[in-house]
Amino acid sequence: MASRTLTCSKRFALYFSKPKVFSCESFTPLIPAFFSTHIVGDRPVLVRDFIWSALYDPNHGYFSHRSGSVGMLEESIKFNRLQGRKAYMKYLEGIYSQNDIAWFTPVELFKPWYAYGIAEAILRTADLSVPLKIYEIGGGSGTCAKGIMDYLMLNAPARVYNSMSYISVEISSSLAKKQMETVGAVRSHLSKFRVECHDAADKNAWGSIDQQPCWVIMLEVLDNLPHDLIYSENQASPWMEVWVEKQHNRVALSELYKPLQDPLIKRCVEIIDLEKDHNTQGRAISAARHIWSKVFPKPRRCWLPTGCLKLLEVLHGALPKMSLIASDFSYLPDVRIPGERAPLVSTKKDGSSSDHSSYLDAKGDADIFFPTDFWLLERMDHFCSGWLKACEYKSSKQGRKRRIITLDTSSFMEEFGLPSKTRTKDGYNPLLDDFKNTKFYLSVPTHNIK
Repeated sequence: MASRTLTCSKRFALYFSKPKVFSCESFTPLIPAFFSTHIVGDRPVLVRDFIWSALYDPNHGYFSHRSGSVGMLEESIKFNRLQGRKAYMKYLEGIYSQNDIAWFTPVELFKPWYAYGIAEAILRTADLSVPLKIYEIGGGSGTCAKGIMDYLMLNAPARVYNSMSYISVEISSSLAKKQMETVGAVRSHLSKFRVECHDAADKNAWGSIDQQPCWVIMLEVLDNLPHDLIYSENQASPWMEVWVEKQHNRVALSELYKPLQDPLIKRCVEIIDLEKDHNTQGRAISAARHIWSKVFPKPRRCWLPTGCLKLLEVLHGALPKMSLIASDFSYLPDVRIPGERAPLVSTKKDGSSSDHSSYLDAKGDADIFFPTDFWLLERMDHFCSGWLKACEYKSSKQGRKRRIITLDTSSFMEEFGLPSKTRTKDGYNPLLDDFKNTKFYLSVPTHNIK
């Protein structure tokens, strides 16, 4: 993922938080042959299918050409030996020059401390009266899995570690093999660890419903999931779904607008509640907006995390008693593409990056990554658990099916991690200081369903 700059801290939060290769085959277009040689064929496709193909198509997708996208450090960084920020930046420059195109996730840069923080959060929250079961979506090289299992082996009661199971859900067979090697460095881990090679968003791949409590971990997964785009001509016009089509006898791509009809898009719009005004004040605002649109018409564009919605629907269906812990970007600086929750589309060449002003410029040679709207993530989480749709938040006194907390990365690590281990000599701490645009999301089920 290309480095972006508002401040130095935001630059490195973006630069190093590169997601694992995570494919969403459930979003494959109805006619996959159209994607064998070109992003778009003779028939238009939804924006989410265009994004899926641009990122994940095995023949021309961006990640298909980035074989070294998941980097591993030979040894942990000795932060306490570095003088400060300048020394840290110089160290990073060195490891990146040595690894060429490899990307390093936070869990890799801050190993084992990043994974230890996640393990501590699970240990404090999990019901330890039942065997601990952990799923990780897109486990990369296995660094997170090994770190968590190491921590539990050292800090949890023996019965917790001995009875635990850790399942990595990984689409890449090469990464699955690498995860087994990484975790297998500690022999006792192997009997508790396995990799399931399938797409986490494929409902059929999960098999029968698992009614046991479990944890699901998703680190830097949400930002590369396919999104849809909706459009309206002005503030009062109805939303329309956006399709991508190839112009006749031309290579150039253009947008096509259709009335909302795709079920996944319509569910996402329902959750966001874009169309509804529930009270008198809301109707007054709607009337004022209608008048304003006549005087100052302005087109609207809104990006929908339909890939995230689909994944949450599958996870809640397969693991109804799951607890979830996810981390990702809360915002992205310098976004040039219009629309709410718009992505960065960036190409990296010869060590430097350039941003595109249109997502249509991404044709297998550019990364596409989105910010996570954590308020919307919470609503989707409640919706997919079956609670939001049932109660529609009608009463503030009404209990919810899930208990949720969102924390800045620095707050999460100060609460659950060991931040002293990533502090340099002069007090600078990259784990706390350089990830201002990332958050952790924790969601656990509750028995309060009245």
